[in-house]
Amino acid sequence: MDSGNKALEMDSGEKRLHELGYKQELRREMTLFKTLAISFSTMTLFTGITPLYGSSLLYAGPASLVWGWVVVSFFTWFVGIAMAEICSSFPTTGSLYFWAAHLAGPKWGPFASWCCAWLETIGLVAGIGTQAYAGSQTLQSIILLCTGTNKGGGYLAPKWLFLCMYIGLTIIWAVLNTFALEVIAFIDMISIWWQVVGGTVIVIMLPMVALTRQSASYVFTHFETAPDSTGISSKPYAVILSFLVSQYSLYGYDAAAHLTEETKGADKNGPKAILSSIGIITVFGWAYILALTFSIQDPSYLFDVNNETAGTFVPAQILYDAFHGRYHHAGGAIVLLFIIWGSFFFGGLSITTSAARVVYALSRDGGVPFSSVWRKVHPKHKVPANAVWLCAAICILLGLPILKVNVVFTAITSICTIGWVGGYAVPIFARMVMPEKNFKAGPFYLGKARRPICLVAFVWICYTCSVFLLPTFYPISWSTFNYAPVALGISLGLILLWWLLDARRWFKGPVRNIEVPNGKV
Repeated sequence: MDSGNKALEMDSGEKRLHELGYKQELRREMTLFKTLAISFSTMTLFTGITPLYGSSLLYAGPASLVWGWVVVSFFTWFVGIAMAEICSSFPTTGSLYFWAAHLAGPKWGPFASWCCAWLETIGLVAGIGTQAYAGSQTLQSIILLCTGTNKGGGYLAPKWLFLCMYIGLTIIWAVLNTFALEVIAFIDMISIWWQVVGGTVIVIMLPMVALTRQSASYVFTHFETAPDSTGISSKPYAVILSFLVSQYSLYGYDAAAHLTEETKGADKNGPKAILSSIGIITVFGWAYILALTFSIQDPSYLFDVNNETAGTFVPAQILYDAFHGRYHHAGGAIVLLFIIWGSFFFGGLSITTSAARVVYALSRDGGVPFSSVWRKVHPKHKVPANAVWLCAAICILLGLPILKVNVVFTAITSICTIGWVGGYAVPIFARMVMPEKNFKAGPFYLGKARRPICLVAFVWICYTCSVFLLPTFYPISWSTFNYAPVALGISLGLILLWWLLDARRWFKGPVRNIEVPNGKV
């Protein structure tokens, strides 16, 4: 009788989890709003656009930057819709690599799962680094403006202090993620309001404060390459590189999938959170790009190494020019930069949450060296604390080259995007080619539309990964070389070698921890 009542009371997401062969170990306390908050915080309004805005503007001018967001948003919807359908059917913490294992079938499932898991892990851990780097860059500009600007003898943080800020942010995120999930959920609820309210304030206030505004023809139609600065004279190549800011910004919505074992009604609320996150960031992201671009005072001055921000951070210079031009002080620019910095802080916190969940899930299935250590769950807080600190330690190692190399952010961004978005491609491709009779649909189901949607999504992901391997400045030298192909080549080569020599003998993909009736999923 009691077992019957328990089955009746079982959450729909937990019921599906049991069908897939997993028992409920994590607390299922997240609501749709909380899950959406974490997913949106992982994408974040400012963290993708702000650090790459200047370089994208430099490559091909404002029109390519502005319309690039629209183009990338359009294709991102195909990826999000394809992932929402799969999430509805497989509401598990392992998410992408679990999806890949089941969708690819018994023959290819273990290899698909292995590739997807490691791509996702690499992308998420590097993602923590991108937030820590860009957050430190924003803090560097805040300190510079607070101490008198570059022209007024202000303090520009040197590389060693920049690295300390990078490490400090990473450690803070790890400490917060060691506490109960309620703490993270509460902070992420602050995050979504911080970004929505803060984003609205910036989008409305910045063009109003600016003494002059660029014309609509400049923003929407002006195209201009900068071969003297970038070494790139090819217009199509310049446009491709100008799109990188949008491609870097519009992912991370899979964070909702990583939390499905902790979300109520995950088979319904997971897909809702994925698609809602894309919708919000699509609208607010474009508005933010337009606000920055309309508020530019002097385009050529933005990249001058002798300007108030030392030519290091174009959005900071746009904010400074607007507020100093009207009020003759930088107070307003500093406040808005602090709002942007808060976005990086919340984004890094959320990505740390997602990265730890993926490492925990992969360790649970024996796919990480010393898995018994990383799959341990904190007895009180019920979070994978050891996995959290492993991700933080690797992130800190990724940041150490800051002391000697000038293109660290380019490399980390490329590794993050290729790993993270590349991980999406494996389950989407498997879903596209698998027999429909083998798929158990959840509440969100595409039906006959799944193949064309998955095809567009897969091709777009392949294109995105390819362009992040391209050189971003010419002529190529040690100081301008995009190290991502080398770093990824070595990492993925070792992972594939491990698979061929050893892992293929014992890694079978997700390991069930309860018996499934009739063995059906």
